[in-house]
Amino acid sequence: MSEPIKPIVLPPAENALQEGQWLKKSLHDWLDREFIPEPVNAHIAERAAQIFVRQRMEGENDLGSLVIAIVTEMQSFDFSKSFYGEFAIANAVSDLLLDSLGIDRCCGGA
Repeated sequence: MSEPIKPIVLPPAENALQEGQWLKKSLHDWLDREFIPEPVNAHIAERAAQIFVRQRMEGENDLGSLVIAIVTEMQSFDFSKSFYGEFAIANAVSDLLLDSLGIDRCCGGA
């Protein structure tokens, strides 16, 4: 029988606003690099960072829960001027956070 995947838990937020600024810049850079730079990328990064900061300030540290919150709340974002959608954004946030923690995204190992 296979083992369930262990949750990835971020360290408690010491400065959620600083984390949000880092995420906003990192996500915006990723969006511009991944496909093409578009003005809407700044708005996408800003909204995702706002969601992330609020969740962190409310004490959420579980990466899976953060990703679900971003997917859920980004559903109301107008992606009509973008090649991205809420799932791509949430996955990118997850990848950026895993990279920052030194966790291999491919296989979940350090």
